[in-house]
Amino acid sequence: MSRYAAIEAEVSRIDQSGLRRRLRRLQMIDAVRGVLDGAPVTVFCSNDYLGLAFEPSLVGGGGGVGSSRLISGNRWAHEALEERLAALYGRPATLFSSGYHANLALMSTVVGEADVVASDALNHASIIDGLRLSKAGRVVTPHGDPGGIPEGARMAVVEGLYSMDGDVLDLPAYRGEHWLAVDEAHAFGVLGPDGRGAAAAQGVEPDFVVGTLGKALGCYGAFVVGPPCLKELLVSRGRSFIFTTGLPEWVPTRALAALDLANDERRARLSDRVRRLRAGLAALGIPALGRHHVVPIVLGGRTMDVAQALLERGFWAAGIRAPTVPAGHERIRLTCSSEHTEQQIDQLLDALNDIVRERP
Repeated sequence: MSRYAAIEAEVSRIDQSGLRRRLRRLQMIDAVRGVLDGAPVTVFCSNDYLGLAFEPSLVGGGGGVGSSRLISGNRWAHEALEERLAALYGRPATLFSSGYHANLALMSTVVGEADVVASDALNHASIIDGLRLSKAGRVVTPHGDPGGIPEGARMAVVEGLYSMDGDVLDLPAYRGEHWLAVDEAHAFGVLGPDGRGAAAAQGVEPDFVVGTLGKALGCYGAFVVGPPCLKELLVSRGRSFIFTTGLPEWVPTRALAALDLANDERRARLSDRVRRLRAGLAALGIPALGRHHVVPIVLGGRTMDVAQALLERGFWAAGIRAPTVPAGHERIRLTCSSEHTEQQIDQLLDALNDIVRERP
């Protein structure tokens, strides 16, 4: 029996009921005329009510698409980016308007009331909300503990890099008979071969991968990677895919270009900056969580004062307070960029040293 028999069966049921959806490519010529699958059309199903998607002063690499991709909003750029991501991961990819939309669709379609899902205690709200929509039984496992996955679970869900703690889990330990879903939002583009994420860095191919375009790629939107039957299911049943306007054309166009720029040279430069910052913090006796480009400093009740003092010194590093993190574990979440200079990092360290001394 196929590993994905349950999903394949659901796609078959959709087919048999005549409810299977398909994407049709529409290339717009102006606000109301286009070419649909090679045939010229006048469009009467777009939500571009004022024609602003093709206003000359607003168009830059393509405008808004006016509707859901399943109506009149599917463009060559969406398909080209999905093909590029599919080539990167070796499996089909489906674009979404945000990482939140991606997790809502994935979690609420692949599991249901009859299933049990193990979800790490620090998983993002979009994962939690998606699982709530699925109505699956949710077992919240201690952070980083695969031993908490119950026998018979349909799926385990974790993140590749946790954005508040900056840590990466032992992902090989999460493999099993159950499906494994990994949200690589903060790892995609940075970690692993070709920037495929934390799972790829550890030699793990999850059943389902979520990645975002709005972080390392500097764009917007997100994607889900999985078996071919998953793409069919998401397009036909994913509510946050079906009932939302597609990404403006310039977004996937820019993301395609960004994938070319998200290269090993930039990743190596980022790693160098991370090492410099973390070594500097250690030398100052300031503990930092994790070991990658998200660098949280837990300061508790001093957090907001330190953040304000940094701002007064010209450094914007937002303080993270409860309930985003537990009370007493408030923190400043520093993040590194490949474009930070060594001098900028050293100046930040000098400022932190002065401020923390002033505010013991």
